[in-house]
Amino acid sequence: MGTVRSGWRRRTGAGGARPPAPGRPAGASAVRPWATAAVRLAAVTVLLATAASLPGGTALAAGAAGAAGGAEGYAFADGAARVEGASDTAGAALLQPGATYRSSLARNDTLYYRLELDADSDTYVSVTAVPGSEGEVTAVDGVRVSVRDADGASCSLGSATFGAAHSPRPVTAWGMREIEPRASRCQDAGTYYVAVERVRPQDSPPDDWDLELTTAAEPRPRQAGPTEPPGTWDSASPEPLAGQPERRAGGSGFARATAVGQGVWQSDIRPGQTLYYKVPVDWGRQVYASAELGGSDDASGYATGALRLGLHNPVRGEVDDAAKGYTGRPAAVGLAALPPVAYPNRYASSRQVGALRFAGDYYLVVHLAAQVADDFGDGPFGLTLRVRLRGTAEAGPEYAGEPRPKGVFELSAADRAVAPENGATRDGDDAMRAVAVGGIGTGSLLLAGLAVWTVTARRRA
Repeated sequence: MGTVRSGWRRRTGAGGARPPAPGRPAGASAVRPWATAAVRLAAVTVLLATAASLPGGTALAAGAAGAAGGAEGYAFADGAARVEGASDTAGAALLQPGATYRSSLARNDTLYYRLELDADSDTYVSVTAVPGSEGEVTAVDGVRVSVRDADGASCSLGSATFGAAHSPRPVTAWGMREIEPRASRCQDAGTYYVAVERVRPQDSPPDDWDLELTTAAEPRPRQAGPTEPPGTWDSASPEPLAGQPERRAGGSGFARATAVGQGVWQSDIRPGQTLYYKVPVDWGRQVYASAELGGSDDASGYATGALRLGLHNPVRGEVDDAAKGYTGRPAAVGLAALPPVAYPNRYASSRQVGALRFAGDYYLVVHLAAQVADDFGDGPFGLTLRVRLRGTAEAGPEYAGEPRPKGVFELSAADRAVAPENGATRDGDDAMRAVAVGGIGTGSLLLAGLAVWTVTARRRA
């Protein structure tokens, strides 16, 4: 949170001394309204900082911010640069690898953005389209992203649609330029273009959609490895993870996703809302996830595809998704069994396997259809997320250069603590140590804030 500064000018009487206020003895302390407000703001700042220091605290603050703009509010990345899409390639603005941007898309527009690429790196572009909450959407409408070379030849084409629920929600599509051993197109250094459009503009709502665009660059490995996808892997779905649920509010966007590891996590969700969680997944590990929606007091009615769970990779490309209808009784939806994360997965013909091509933060995205409110009320409804990680972490490729953004395809020590290999939800000693340190910091912040407030109250008295 930024620092708030107040500017003011002291007014003085004759001789430079300020006369006492009427009815106030000379020398008495006067607490101005702006000072009282500043102190209250400082105390609120302390409390928010305290909440952010707790597990899931950042997500709680983000969730509150999103709720202020409606249950479906999407939290865009802080500091994302504004960029205008061009109507043709001649005026296309440059997107830098590793950066995040904001833009907007009208119903009948096809927008162009420019990339300047080398001949050594794979480049990924994701586009999250955020429609308004009022317009009706169709199942097959959504956003389409294509990457093209300077001659207009297609390097990739991807799309994301709203699905059977017809519920407005953020949808994310991705495109790429890959350096492939046997490819003959899109392999040279030079200028490339990203084209963004709606999938069904003729059936699309008339309002503009906000866009969040991200770019990432993945260098080639220093040493060439296998160019065939891994063969066999354990494709059996494990038993759903049991255990005592822990409260963890979901974030309201990719940039505000709540970090979770293996475990059972609980939150609340309202119709039309989308929640984001991120799970650190290392090379060689498999991720499984399911989402459960609690029952309603009014168990009559039906909402198609009401509960949706999606998995996105570190560059926000969708790996898998599943949806389940809702009748007012408890409902559950789970992702398909997926192979371990491995560099050669990119050579697989399956879209799901190909998206599991690098380690890093994978995103679980949960959406509850807005139509649920028609039969079952505005909620909130209880949500339980079960996350399981299997397999032993392996060494990944040694890249010949620095990925952009830095660290996007690797796990930090803190990430590995969240997702230990022994199957536990967390390492006991490390967890207790973190709680102790966090508790000391939290207590200090609270004491400092209360002290400031107490002193001010005494002066006012």
